[in-house]
Amino acid sequence: MLIGLVGKPSCGKSTFFKAATLAEVEIASYPFTTIKPNRGIGYVKVECIDKEFGTKCNPNYGFCINGWRFVPIELMDVAGLVPGASEGKGLGNQFLDDLRQADAFVHIVDASGETDSEGNQVEGHDPCKDVLFLENELDSWFYNIFSKVWKSFSRKAECEGLKFSEAVAKQFSGLKVSEEIVRKVMDKLAFSEKPSSWKEVQLKKFASELRKESKPMVIAANKCDKPTARENIQKLREHFGNLVVIPCSADSELALREAAKKGLVDYIPGEGHFEVKGNLTESQRQALQNIDERVLKVYGNTGVQQVLNYVVFDLLNYIAVFPASANRLTDSKGNVLPDCFLMPSGSTALDFAYRLHTDFGKNFIKAIDARTKQARGKDYVLKHRDALEIVTK
Repeated sequence: MLIGLVGKPSCGKSTFFKAATLAEVEIASYPFTTIKPNRGIGYVKVECIDKEFGTKCNPNYGFCINGWRFVPIELMDVAGLVPGASEGKGLGNQFLDDLRQADAFVHIVDASGETDSEGNQVEGHDPCKDVLFLENELDSWFYNIFSKVWKSFSRKAECEGLKFSEAVAKQFSGLKVSEEIVRKVMDKLAFSEKPSSWKEVQLKKFASELRKESKPMVIAANKCDKPTARENIQKLREHFGNLVVIPCSADSELALREAAKKGLVDYIPGEGHFEVKGNLTESQRQALQNIDERVLKVYGNTGVQQVLNYVVFDLLNYIAVFPASANRLTDSKGNVLPDCFLMPSGSTALDFAYRLHTDFGKNFIKAIDARTKQARGKDYVLKHRDALEIVTK
């Protein structure tokens, strides 16, 4: 899956991206620091199953700290979006084209109100305006794509007797619009089944709902450590009850992860505490104390890990599944519980077998629950943190 980080310039997208990936990216307090999209690997946090089996895992991908498994996902940080982007203002055309393949969006909002809609330094800016303009630009982007071909497309679909949801999904597959999503939107809107007769307002509504369903979004209320942030976060929650707002401090998360990387502190991403273990300068000690007092003790965590986990497990409804045998937890190289896969909610044991290898799916006999040693059929619906062995012919 691909998670897109979106927002206006200078809201902290690149800092969030670096905090989540520790990739080297340019960070500066002026608009359009990011020109080309940055792609990197972030991680979702899952309670590992190794302790249940009295062992210590050796992940092939990601890592594990004190029983917490960090499973890789792909993140993309794109150029800042300004009002009018859907009409080409700023770096709008490039920004939006980069986002086509995203499965979900994290809207990084400057909750401090210290930057205006174009990323310039100000005081007292209302971050609610940033959410409104970004949603409007995303809706306009979808509408512009649809409106260019809608008349000819809708008439052709009707004349040829094509299934509407299937035709839309095929025509707009580049936006990751699935047939299931189209059906869901059509059921919600209850528009005429003759799309060529739709008025402009109906097409705009249809495009907006498709955008929301195909690219769900969470608000990361960044810079939560600033004095004005708490009031603004409350305003965001009151104004946008349909969106989840998670307070975060990307600066704090980045500082903690870099300090941990240098061996100065013990810190597990997403936790509400850290332990100093290295020799700190006075400035380093003061910086960590500020993070503890202004972020961790106020919000419980920096919010960065919470945002990523919410997107994957709540917005996109994925679950984590471990390949494991009740009698043997190692692979051919001796690695213990080397893999953990993210699967869509509702996936079956057979889906999992195919995910492991095509031959496993084709030759599937049964799955065995590593915890209970019970056999599971191909239609068994996977649960979060399941541990299964696939038995084949």
